[in-house]
Amino acid sequence: MAMYPLKFKPRYVQKMWGGRKLATILHKSLPPGSIGESWEIYDFPPGVVDGSTDWISSEVANGPLAGKTLHELITNSGRELLGDVAPLPPHGQFPLLIKFLDAREDLSVQVHPDEAYAKANPGAHLKNEAWFIVQADAGSRILKGLKPGITRQRFAQAVEKNSMESAIESITVKPGDCFYLPSGTVHALGAGILAAEVQTPSDTTYRVHDFNRIDPSTGKLRTLHVQKAMECIDFSQGPPEKSPGPELAKCEQFSIRKVEAQKGEILPIPGGEPIILMIISGSGEIGSTSFAAGDTILLPALLGKIDAKITADSLWLHVNFAKR
Repeated sequence: MAMYPLKFKPRYVQKMWGGRKLATILHKSLPPGSIGESWEIYDFPPGVVDGSTDWISSEVANGPLAGKTLHELITNSGRELLGDVAPLPPHGQFPLLIKFLDAREDLSVQVHPDEAYAKANPGAHLKNEAWFIVQADAGSRILKGLKPGITRQRFAQAVEKNSMESAIESITVKPGDCFYLPSGTVHALGAGILAAEVQTPSDTTYRVHDFNRIDPSTGKLRTLHVQKAMECIDFSQGPPEKSPGPELAKCEQFSIRKVEAQKGEILPIPGGEPIILMIISGSGEIGSTSFAAGDTILLPALLGKIDAKITADSLWLHVNFAKR
């Protein structure tokens, strides 16, 4: 099957903390409401998303493969698409989940399980992730990692006293910052931030604090998972750090680097492996596929080297996968 740079139809997700920046800044055609997430590339087996009975998988939006799902491509043309990158067992799932997030309000203070916890607790899944700050209102901040000297006991006391922010580092952010959030890191995305997110495809999230927010669907405080969160938080983690230089984040599942290109430039992109490009700003073409801010492109492994022709100064995230 002939491969080319692939674009997919986003899946827009309503969130009580969401806003409209995905439309006003990234020019996405949103449905009405508070849209917190744009799932750019996704692939979930039956039962994972909203009790689905079938795969929930990205649909190709461009070229001859338009209408095919990402999971169909993995099933029928996995080698051409992924090369030496292995789909996730046991279902043959695409190994990453790519999103944009719009936080009009603070997200909950939460943690995701590590591999050891996931193996010991069926239904829990490892989640490592990274946030790249696309836009941030003045004074916006994230919470990430424990403050020096915070032990399990002191953290539990902060939970009891409803004083979580006294135990977690608060970091003021600006566009271009990137933060890696390994599993076990207690964290929260703050209000006023538009972020690009690269993560392992899991939604196992344990909320430890939610700013006393009411769930409109129930009229009650949102459910917390304090005991599970306490089991997952890595109390040995050091102080948080921002990632310097062009390589923004790296872990066992993915690596991210920043690429900047100027109008008129022709930029070669090495091939032989699948690559994801998250376009933060600018415009251009990769092969016959055009791109603009807010687009996400999957370059199949079969493509080989390909040139990006830049029509406006551009910045994108270049995402590589871990191999077999």
